[in-house]
Amino acid sequence: MFDTMTVTKAAAGLFGTFLVLLLSKWAAEVLYHADGHGETASYIIETESAGESADAEEVVFEDLLAAADPEKGAKVFRKCTACHKLDDGANGTGPYLYAVVDRPVASAKGFTGYSAAMQAHGGNWTPEALDAFLAKPSSYISGTSMSFAGLKKPEDRADLIAYLQTIGN
Repeated sequence: MFDTMTVTKAAAGLFGTFLVLLLSKWAAEVLYHADGHGETASYIIETESAGESADAEEVVFEDLLAAADPEKGAKVFRKCTACHKLDDGANGTGPYLYAVVDRPVASAKGFTGYSAAMQAHGGNWTPEALDAFLAKPSSYISGTSMSFAGLKKPEDRADLIAYLQTIGN
């Protein structure tokens, strides 16, 4: 059946393969070994501290809004153009945003796509309310049909609100 030479070649190939894999493993451990695994953080994730007061955030937003650039806000608004228009009464998938700052919530003429949560919310779209809504719409008004994830950067939100204040106001 098998002669001794064939068995020897097969065994040598098998053991040679294991030897190469073992040596590769040892070499990789030497090259990529991280001492103190789990003792120190590779990177730090900063989070908001629970002790920050709401007054401090309002002051920061007011300062951001005072320093906001409407031209940068026009660039940020490009993210909104898929659903919103700036012309008075020109509704799209979302309501028109002409003169939206200080306008009552859910009050765009002719727009019928407001969610029940948005209609029940009440109040006006003040700059502060817009800032909170634009940060994460689904958190500010739970049940809103606006599927936008939000604008993470406060500066972008302030620039956008400053731009919206120039439209129709």
